[in-house]
Amino acid sequence: MIFNQDKVFSPDEQIPDLSGKVVLVTGGNNGLGKETVTQLAKHTPARIYLGARNEEKAKAAIADIKKESPNANIIFLKIDLASFSSIAKAVRVFLSENDRLDILVNNAGIFATPPGLTEDGYEIQFGTNYMGPALLTKLLWPCLEKTAAAPGSDVHVVFVSSALHTVAPKEGLILSENKTTLERISTMARYGQSKLAEMYFARSLAKLDPTITTIAVHPGVVRTGIMDGPMSNSIFRWLIRFVGHAASVDVPTGTLNQLWACTVSRGTITNGGMYYPVGKEFKGRRAASDEDMVEKLYLWTESQFREKGLL
Repeated sequence: MIFNQDKVFSPDEQIPDLSGKVVLVTGGNNGLGKETVTQLAKHTPARIYLGARNEEKAKAAIADIKKESPNANIIFLKIDLASFSSIAKAVRVFLSENDRLDILVNNAGIFATPPGLTEDGYEIQFGTNYMGPALLTKLLWPCLEKTAAAPGSDVHVVFVSSALHTVAPKEGLILSENKTTLERISTMARYGQSKLAEMYFARSLAKLDPTITTIAVHPGVVRTGIMDGPMSNSIFRWLIRFVGHAASVDVPTGTLNQLWACTVSRGTITNGGMYYPVGKEFKGRRAASDEDMVEKLYLWTESQFREKGLL
């Protein structure tokens, strides 16, 4: 199911006043990330950090967004999720300027790329789509917890995952091989694995601190530029484009689920759950099982960060 038409979400009417709140959105310079910043900026948060690799593109996006919300305080935060050192630097910058974080949207990601490794030696999609956001969230976790403990706070962490977590390898996560290019499985299986990991990590964080609303979301099949990068199979590219455009939605519609997730009341959802558009909980096989792998992934991830002196 691509969209749940039974539930309508209106950003203008249903996003509450965000006065005094601090927001961070990664991949905020285009597509879903830019639209997320655009919509949240209308509700007067104290600050919105737009995380992106390219300063020129980020500042162009900020200028564009401010045409709709001229008084919005939108700040560029340089961050490359394929680089632990870049993430650590971005967190240092953020924490030097803020003592709270109310909404974190882990939106940035890559799709079906050729084989490769991140700067730190992880399979490129797993490293960028999972390890990077996981590190960012862990380094910001004390700030998120501090914010959640303050009276009247309502802290949200959103992982933009994908229904394509279902195309992960049958064995699930192949942690023993994620420091290789993992070319024995397809680029789509590698992508699916990275999105399955995000879903599992959200579940672990929800258990770690239930006072923080942490959920994963599938945006739907959205017409963004994420599929424009090189893919290892040109026929597969054509197929994705054909199927995607036949059942896809535009960016404003595709952003509704993560905007809903940014402000949904914790008491009305399953904390740590996976949600399809809009606000429909996914209860498929991988969402309901493999608690052992959920815990194993969390412990393995923390051990990786500790080995590199990041935690």
